[in-house]
Amino acid sequence: MFNRKDKITDCFAAVVAVWVQQVEGVWPLPQQLHQSADRDCLSPQRFSFTYGRDSAAQTGCSVLDAAFKRYFSIIFPDFTTLSGLLMPENESNMYFLSVKTRGCDGYPDEDSDESYMLSVSEGQAVLRSVSVWGALRGLESLMLVINKIVDFPRFAFRGLLLDTSRHYLPLYAILKTLDAMAYSKLNVFHWHIVDDPSFPYQSRTFPDLSNKGAFHPFTHIYTQSDVIRVIEHARMRGIRVVPEFDSPGHTQSWGKGQPGLLTPCYKGSVPSGSFGPVDPTVDTTYKFMESLLKEVKFVFPDSYVHLGGDEVSFACWQSNPNVRKFMEKMGFGKDFTKLESFYMESIMNMTAALNKTSIVWQDVFDYHERIPQDTVLEIWKGAKYQTELSRMTQAGHRVLLSAPWYINHISYGQDWRNSYAVQPQNFSGTDEQKKLVIGGEVAMWGEYVDATNLSPRLWPRACAAAERLWSNEEKTLNADLAFPRLKEFRCELLRRGIQAEPLFVGHCRHEYDGL
Repeated sequence: MFNRKDKITDCFAAVVAVWVQQVEGVWPLPQQLHQSADRDCLSPQRFSFTYGRDSAAQTGCSVLDAAFKRYFSIIFPDFTTLSGLLMPENESNMYFLSVKTRGCDGYPDEDSDESYMLSVSEGQAVLRSVSVWGALRGLESLMLVINKIVDFPRFAFRGLLLDTSRHYLPLYAILKTLDAMAYSKLNVFHWHIVDDPSFPYQSRTFPDLSNKGAFHPFTHIYTQSDVIRVIEHARMRGIRVVPEFDSPGHTQSWGKGQPGLLTPCYKGSVPSGSFGPVDPTVDTTYKFMESLLKEVKFVFPDSYVHLGGDEVSFACWQSNPNVRKFMEKMGFGKDFTKLESFYMESIMNMTAALNKTSIVWQDVFDYHERIPQDTVLEIWKGAKYQTELSRMTQAGHRVLLSAPWYINHISYGQDWRNSYAVQPQNFSGTDEQKKLVIGGEVAMWGEYVDATNLSPRLWPRACAAAERLWSNEEKTLNADLAFPRLKEFRCELLRRGIQAEPLFVGHCRHEYDGL
């Protein structure tokens, strides 16, 4: 990594290691790398990023131009001008970047090619990629300064969930999290934006949802411009933003601004004054959801939307005489899982009509027999997730795994090792079934997390899942060999302004640089 020697010159060295797992600071581990003991020094006045002549992307490519500035600042944190960018080719320390396809103004998606090849020698580097998104991953690896890297992700979906309902997370905390995600090569921000406690998303179609459902209608909301800023900040780092509007449960805050949406609960033959899940028996519910989903399609450009569908309590539905009459009319008997299935099927069909792909929690699969085939299922229940992986993939569905990566749970000691030991394709099934596991995600639920402790609780613990989802599993099974790399990478996160907690006793070298 780059270590500051003075305010003008930074030197770097690639560490020779017998075992590839022992490379310090390289996280997640590239698929292939070749190292050298060669040593070079960088001067900010003589350092430049340059587009290759054969590159489809050239100066003016928003994603890469911005990335050059970011990484220049990371390499030379004390150098105040960026005059070293895009210098004439007769200067030393040239870093040539060549991208096969342009795509500078688009958004990353499920088919984005994130592969790249990076070669470094004698003060110069050549980075080649198919897409700008692969170029971003390669620029991050350029910080490792190793002679040659051939790299690509093992899984296409490498996500992180933030819950902004149980505690409101200020915009700066979300943007900082996106930065750290990019450093760790995570590429999907799953924004669990609303839930029972609060509705901070400011809807243009239904403004009362946040006016009456947020913790505060002015200070604790995400305006349309806030959402755009998050999406653009993510795009510039090759990160997709997948929103979640979870229903029919987890919707208590929705009912405050949308009368008639939630089911009135009864005590005996009279309303109790409390409300349960969304009422799936009235047409107004579906008209509301259709309008809301149309807005979501307009605001969030990603092809995926998470529809939730988890932890629905049936007690209120069961108490309501109108719901019971609807159940009888539909032939559902007393099986309320069929009522939930009826609702979720309707919502998923709406989403499909909007040309969006639905993600739902595993509860929907457990209760439902007619899930659209392209629906992505997410496993969150921890006890028997291998069995769920087998069942869901046997049914032909694509699957995300989050159950073993609920890192809002903490324990004393190095609990990152538990996350690191997860093997997402270690279940009973055919090779074709295992290909249906498209990735997974770290979940940071917000009961006990706000901006004061978000970063240290996330990092570097989330990095364990990041490597598992990016790197070759056979080369990264030994947590003891991974520890020195993760310890060094944690120090690099600190150097970049991410308040990552320590893994164990020790210190970071940059803490006394310049003394």
